[in-house]
Amino acid sequence: MAMNSQLLAVVQHIETERGVSREIVLTAIEQAISQAARKNRDVTNDLRVVIDRKDLSLHVYDTLVCSDEEAGPGFISLAKAVRYNHGNPVQEGDTVQVEMPASRLGRIAAQTSRQMIMQKIRDAERTNTFSEYKDRIGDIVSGTVSAVSHRDTYVTVGKTEMLLPAKERIPTEDYQVGDAIRAIILRVDPEAKGPSVILSRASGKFVEALFRLEVSEISDGVVEIMGVSRDPGYRAKLAVRTANENVDPVGACVGQKGSRVRAIVNELSGEKVDIVRWNEDIRQYVAGALAPAKLESIEIDPVQPNTVHIVAAPDQYSLAIGKRGQNVRLTTKLTGWHVEIKKSMATASFEDQKAEAIKELAETFSISTAVATQMADAGFLTTDGILEEDESTFIAMTGLDEVTAKGVYAAAQAVAALTRGEGGGEGEKDA
Repeated sequence: MAMNSQLLAVVQHIETERGVSREIVLTAIEQAISQAARKNRDVTNDLRVVIDRKDLSLHVYDTLVCSDEEAGPGFISLAKAVRYNHGNPVQEGDTVQVEMPASRLGRIAAQTSRQMIMQKIRDAERTNTFSEYKDRIGDIVSGTVSAVSHRDTYVTVGKTEMLLPAKERIPTEDYQVGDAIRAIILRVDPEAKGPSVILSRASGKFVEALFRLEVSEISDGVVEIMGVSRDPGYRAKLAVRTANENVDPVGACVGQKGSRVRAIVNELSGEKVDIVRWNEDIRQYVAGALAPAKLESIEIDPVQPNTVHIVAAPDQYSLAIGKRGQNVRLTTKLTGWHVEIKKSMATASFEDQKAEAIKELAETFSISTAVATQMADAGFLTTDGILEEDESTFIAMTGLDEVTAKGVYAAAQAVAALTRGEGGGEGEKDA
């Protein structure tokens, strides 16, 4: 039959192009036609549709109640019911199953069923996708860019369309339809309106996965990744360690003549990757993360938890901080400790020391840089220096307006009291 041939063609197309099994497709068609047909007033809610799995012929069955007289939809006369009951007698109230021609379902039911069929097939696709990829989160997949819309990139992997959102792209990269691409499976969302598999190239997990692929010592468990921090497209830091004294974890990741890390840098479109040796001593760990900057001292804050204070020579300060603070920011994220870096004043020029003092005055007393500069020009560079003079002398020497000067002086007294642990507001004695 022509209809069977058409149905077979549809089923084969969906099987091949969309990866949905024949049984799921046929079940979806049966359910959709049944639901659509029940909107017809001439049938009952017990109507069911069956597709023969061998020849794909379509059969429609409805269950009718036997009655002395045909009382309308859902009922059948006893005389007619006997014919559908294989000649066996029936009584009023009995039910018989009647096969009816599919044409009786009507054009509206046919149109509605097409919409329902496509929705059920999409649901089946989503279920298949979830089942296939729910246990593959963290794996790298390779695919082809199928579309780009508002910087969201759609990637076809096998027969599945996946989404690389704009925020999960490496900012320095641009993609064209047909480009080959690798990314990590970030999550699988069966409730998503669009593609349910979400990819990422910007996640630190992508860097970890690349190292697992490239470095056999990591995939074998000899070298362990302890953390990753990343500014996608620009710089990443990877901390590693090993319990095997005969293995250099950093050297294993770098590879002979840098071959391993170079391959990863190429995959990341030139993003710089620092490989750091993890250390349980936070001072050594931070020093390694800030390399190649040479640091003068690293001290753990005795009061503020998870905070280290670092002093760097003036010629090493910018290197330690990094461009736009990138190096210290990534180190903070990698180690989990807040890192504060200051320039060493011992070898700094007077201009550098004064600039640093102005910055500290502005931060300590919540004043403008202009007011702090006016104080520094008058020789007041520290809290103790302010309190070496009485209030009236401080006002006269700085030339500040009386309200501002008195506010700064009172704040200096409070800071001094807190530093001594007094908690009061008396401050230093007037001279």
